[in-house]
Formats: sequence, C-alpha cells, structure tokens
Amino acid sequence: MDYRVIKENDLFLMTDRNGDIPEGDISGKGLYTKDTRFLSRMEIRINGQKPILLSSAADDNYISTIRLTNPHMEENGELILWRESVEIERTRFIYEGALYESIKLTSYYPKPIQFDFSVLLDTDFADMFVVRGFQYGELGSKTMERSAPRERVIGYLGADGVRRETKIKWNTQESKISESGELHFDVALGHQENIAIAFFIAPIIDGNEPLQHEPEEAMSKLRASYVDWNASSTSIQSNLPLFNKLYHRGVQDLRVLLTDLGYGAFPVAGLPWFSVPFGRDSLIAALQMLSLNPQVAKGTLLTMAAYQGQNEDEWRDEQPGKVMHEIRYGELASTNQVPFTPYYGTIDATPLFLLLAAEYYHWTGDADFIKALMPHLQAALTWVKEYGDADDDSFVEYYQKSSKGIANQGWKDSADSVVHRNGDYAEAPIALVEVQGYVYQALTRLAPIFRSLGHAEQADQMEQDASQLQARFERDFWMEDEQFYAIALDKDKKRVESVTSNAGHILMSGIASPERAKAVAERLVAPDLFGGYGIRTMSTDAAGYNPMSYHDGSVWPHDNSLCILGLSHLGFANEAITVIEGLLAAADKFEYNRLPELFCGYDNLLGAPVPYPVACSPQAWAAGTPLTFVQALLGLQPDALSRQITIRPSLLEGMNELKVEQLLIGSGTLSLRVTRGINGPEVEILSNLTGYELLIS
Repeated sequence: MDYRVIKENDLFLMTDRNGDIPEGDISGKGLYTKDTRFLSRMEIRINGQKPILLSSAADDNYISTIRLTNPHMEENGELILWRESVEIERTRFIYEGALYESIKLTSYYPKPIQFDFSVLLDTDFADMFVVRGFQYGELGSKTMERSAPRERVIGYLGADGVRRETKIKWNTQESKISESGELHFDVALGHQENIAIAFFIAPIIDGNEPLQHEPEEAMSKLRASYVDWNASSTSIQSNLPLFNKLYHRGVQDLRVLLTDLGYGAFPVAGLPWFSVPFGRDSLIAALQMLSLNPQVAKGTLLTMAAYQGQNEDEWRDEQPGKVMHEIRYGELASTNQVPFTPYYGTIDATPLFLLLAAEYYHWTGDADFIKALMPHLQAALTWVKEYGDADDDSFVEYYQKSSKGIANQGWKDSADSVVHRNGDYAEAPIALVEVQGYVYQALTRLAPIFRSLGHAEQADQMEQDASQLQARFERDFWMEDEQFYAIALDKDKKRVESVTSNAGHILMSGIASPERAKAVAERLVAPDLFGGYGIRTMSTDAAGYNPMSYHDGSVWPHDNSLCILGLSHLGFANEAITVIEGLLAAADKFEYNRLPELFCGYDNLLGAPVPYPVACSPQAWAAGTPLTFVQALLGLQPDALSRQITIRPSLLEGMNELKVEQLLIGSGTLSLRVTRGINGPEVEILSNLTGYELLIS
C-alpha cells in the first residue's frame, strides 16, 4: 500500500508513506471531511531537502508513526549536515474533528548542529468528485487568508453558499513565513537533544470549529475508546496465529470505519474514497458484524431509516420506502450538480435493510426496536412490492432513471458486470439472482416476527409472496446445462447465462431447492470459480472473464463471506472451509494481514495474490469478512422466537481449538470453546447468559 490513512468519525487523512501530501499529487491525498479536501499540501523539508524514509506504520488505524532522517548535505565541498544525523519522528492522530501532528526532531550528531526545518501547508477545498476526476461544475473560490501568531486560517466560499475554512496552529515560534506560506524553523540541537513541533489542523464548516485539546489528553481518550470497543465486542482465540491476526485486524478496521450521524454508530463503506453512508456496504458490514457487536446493526438500521426515500424523484432515483445507495455532502452535491443528497440508485439496499432487521431481532430479541422501526419496515416492504416489482412478476428489478445515476444497481455496479454468454451486455430492467435471494430471506425471516407482533394477516401474505417468488425463481433462473443459477434476467426476461459468484449469495436465503443448492455449493469451489485465494466474481469459462477487472473475475472478500455464511447455513462445511482457507492464504500476503476490498482473480500458482490497484483498504465489508469465518465455523444460528441457538461446529485444517468469548445474543452473552475430538469437533460451554437454549449438533 503506497499510502497511509487514519480516520476518526467523519475526518480522515491520506498521505504518502513519508507522511506528506505532495504538491500536485494526482492520487487524491489530503485531509477530508464532508467530501471536501481541507488540506491539499503538507510537506516537510530539512535545509530545503526531502527527508529519507526509515519506517512508516499506521497499523493501529487511529495513529500513524513515521520515522525519517536527513540526506547528506554538502555545499562547495563544505559539510552542511552529515547524513542520518537527525531523526524526524512524525506522529499524528485525529480526535473530535481535528488533526493533531507532532514532529519530533532529535540530533544524533556528536557535536552541536543547526539546520532549517520547514513545513508547507495549503488547501484547495476540492470536492471529492473533482478530486477523483468524476465530475466538474460550478465551484466557489478562496475568499481570504489571515495570520496571527502561530496561527493561519485559509477560507473558501462554495457555490453552495457554505463557508469552509482550514485553521492551522503550531506551538513553536517560526523564524519566518515565506510568500508561499511555508513555515521555517531555526533548529539548534546538541547530541541527543530534541525539539517537538506540534500542529493542530481543524476543518471549519460555517463557523463550527472543533475544540482544541491537549494532545496527551486527546490521545488518551482516543485510545480509551478503542479499549471500550474491544471490551464490548466478541473476542476469539485459536491455535492458528494467522486466523487470530486476521480476525483482530478486521475488528480494529471496523472500529476506525464507524461513524455516527446522530442515529448510532454505523460503518462507512471504506477508505479513502467511500468514507460516507453507503446503503448496501453499510448494511452488509453490519450483517457481518452481528456476531461481533449487534448494536452496530441497530445504528445502521436507524441511519438508513432516517434517509429512507419519501418521494418519486427521477434525478435521485428516489421512490417512497426505498433505502439509499450513497450520500455525499460536498459542494457539487449541495448545489444539486450531482444527485447524491442522497442518491437511491440501488436495487439491493432495501431488501438488505429488511433482512438485517430480521437478523438483528434474532440475535438480540429486541422486539421494542422492531416495533419502533415498523413504519420504516412497512415502507420498505411496500417499495419491494410496488416499485421493486413494478411488472408484478415477483422479481425485483432495477432501471436507471437519473441522467447522472448508476446504470447497474446491484453490488457489481460497473458497466460491464452483467454480460450474456455471447459477450453482449444485458439491458435493463434487470433482475439479479442475489437480490431475489435477499427478498426471499427478508420475507421468510420477517413473517414470523410480524406474526408474533400482531400482524398475522400481513405475515401470511409475506409467506405467500415468498412461496410464489421461489417457484418462479426456480423456473426462470436455473441453467440446466451449467447446473447453476444465471446471474440475472434481462429486459426481455431472458436469462443472462454467465456463471458468477452472485448465485452463491442465495444459499443463505433458502430460496434454492436442496439439490440445486448442493450443485451451487460444489461449483463455487470448482477450479473455474475458485482459484485458491477465494471465489472469483466470474467463471474463467465465461465470455466476460477478466482477472484484472473490477467485477468480472476478481476476488471480493465480502462476496466470499456471504457465500461462506450460506455454505455453513446449509451444512456444506467442507466447502466453507475451503473458501475460508483460501482467503486466509491471501491475507497472509497483504500488508497488516488485511483483506482489501478486492484483488485480481489469478490463481494461487503465482505464489501471492495480485493486488487491484485502486482497492479501498481498509474497507468495511472486507474487514467484516473474518467475522463471518467465526460464525460459519461455529455454525451459529440464533432464533429469538424459539429462544434457541443452533451450533454446528467445524474446524479448519490444523485448528485444534477455537475459543469465542462474549458473543452478544439475547439478554446476555455466550462464551464457548470448540476443540478437535476423536469423533469430530467438541463444544464446551464456558458460560451462557443469553436466555436462549443451546442446540448442539
């Protein structure tokens, strides 16, 4: 990874490995909040020269530490500064809406030395869409720049009328400020003496300025929040170090991706480009996190409910009851030059919203919350029936209406992702295979809950609708020659007969017959789909296959995770283990043992997975993937209505013990240990405070 990124709540910083934001950088580095870049340049120099990198780390997500040193400096044969005389240690973190950076300069030269140390900071207030090169339009301009002792403020008035400012403060008196705004510090140090120059950089929107804290106090509170997060979440331990590291990395990455817009914590999609509420990604990540901390699902549901569609608006692909795709807060969105306020062009977020509500209830038994959410659930169900299935054929389909919207509105949203056997792209309206599974799962899981809450007649209708959907699905999506489900139906109700990973998602829904589910399970781990590091998005035999593509042959960990949950749910433990072990092998090759958003779909004969150049990392549903490993290996299925927890354990090869503590289920927690016995996995219950009965098979 050629960048370093840290985040806290709604503010994130992306720099190069040196900790700099170079002038003219085209990769989008900067300090961002609300889809605006508040710092576009941050470079340090020693005697005018760029320091040499020694080490660079951001493995804790919330803090980054970078060590550099000086190059050798001579002028006309005269020594200016011996190489590697000065250690430069940059430490930065984000707390309560501001960036804190300390630059510690330590001399290891045996005699006293003097040098010029300079810091150049600037901002362009660029909109995220402009930074990424996706959209241009009417924009505002810088309005002022003012300075005070050890302080500089740069202002901007947007085309949306919003005043944006960047305030920069530092603790050490500079020797001069150049015309370009570069801060110069005269530094004199003896052997092993040091000086620390501290910066406080605060984005200000319409006068709302973050409070400045003492750095030590801010760091202490930030660390404490991570301690609290870990203490309130499920913990695991096994005899496989890589498995443990991947799980703990996922837990920490998910914590840094949490944001609260006032409705409870929820995961944004990923860094650096999608640090925003994102319907599908946030909902799937929250689903993955149920075994870690179900309160995140609650915050996610409430956030999505707050932005649920109210009107018919073609510009935003909005309809009543529809759950949003993505919301943006930048200048272009605020002036309606892009439709992301929010944008609703997603076919799967609404059924996923319903599905997550059902699963949240089964993990928590929180009937009061479901009752409070009921108006939003009803609106979503109405959308599924009246707008999602506009032609009344039981299938939920998408069709783009917005002139600046997204054409393909499933999770594979690139233009070439839904392709026929002959290489032609499918035309909308399109009914995706996985979406029908989500709808079926939502209906069948919610119906008994609705019945228990006094909505018996509606529950009966939901089950009837689900039964009709299942019958038509089996008739229309199955490819007899492939013994697999098609990725979609096109506008003419013709099967789009590429073999893809999408069909793996339906295994967790129950929509497939047992015989066909078995065929799907076997195909998912066949060589054309499984290359050793995970399930590819598209079969190597398909006309559209491209291992370097975004959606047509790459490997997406979250995609695999939903397949894994389905395989486990239906008892295909060996297939689930095969996929888990493939992803573990991939994670072993990535920095920090972190699964990225995606990687290329080459098989494992190359010896390492091939990175996808612009994959987000960390990314929420990739971080949530190892959590599903634990749920799948436990074979864990809570049922709040029967107040029972089914456990059907399995273990990876070489895994002799898996200890899981503080699973938050029902009214308390469950802790257990699975060990390898003579006749298979054995379960020891360490404590059960859930109020649920355990059924172990």
